[in-house]
Amino acid sequence: MKNESFTIKNWDAADRPREKLILKGKRALSDAELIAILIGSGNRKESAVELSKRILAHCNNNLGKLFQMSLSELEEFRGIGEAKAVSILTGLELGKRLRMADTIKQDKISSSKDVFDIMEPMLGSLRHEEFWVLFLNNSNKVQQKVLLSKGGLTGTVVDVRLLFKQALEQLATGIILCHNHPSGNLEPSKADKDITEKIKNAGRSLDIKLLDHLIITEKAYFSFADEALVV
Repeated sequence: MKNESFTIKNWDAADRPREKLILKGKRALSDAELIAILIGSGNRKESAVELSKRILAHCNNNLGKLFQMSLSELEEFRGIGEAKAVSILTGLELGKRLRMADTIKQDKISSSKDVFDIMEPMLGSLRHEEFWVLFLNNSNKVQQKVLLSKGGLTGTVVDVRLLFKQALEQLATGIILCHNHPSGNLEPSKADKDITEKIKNAGRSLDIKLLDHLIITEKAYFSFADEALVV
């Protein structure tokens, strides 16, 4: 007797991802089911949902780790070609941009958590290190966010003169530094402490106060201000 693969078409209509979304709404779908809709089909041995579950299992069911994957890494999964890989990364990028758009509503800084909410969507899932600065006015509202430098896995180089040139152009009265640690380690390094102290001292002569410096990972952060390291 000839074996036939059991595909999504064999499922009850209520269990098929597209039909399930239509009948029950998007919140009823698992991450794997949402990804299955993006890729459309699986391979000869797996349905789209089963393939999506395997991809997620490879990422420890962490969408942040899935976001970090490249096109070529996704294409290593049987049944995922360039078009499907692009669909997955496009969906994840849209989700990231939605989170970033939500932070625009909250641009007045009242705590380190506000800074984390603004910057985590930009920094939390990166594989390389980036160093950003937020320029604030007298009301602690963010006037501009600027990428100062981009580096490798372990560090970046910050041009302090360029930082304060831009701060003066923005007429900023306060600045907040942010950078990520791709390793997930929140402990500030000696280099982190040294650049924080250097920028804090340089700002004093220009009457531009360093308000905080955050080290950001995907789910947590370290605040120099909260730990009384930028007094």
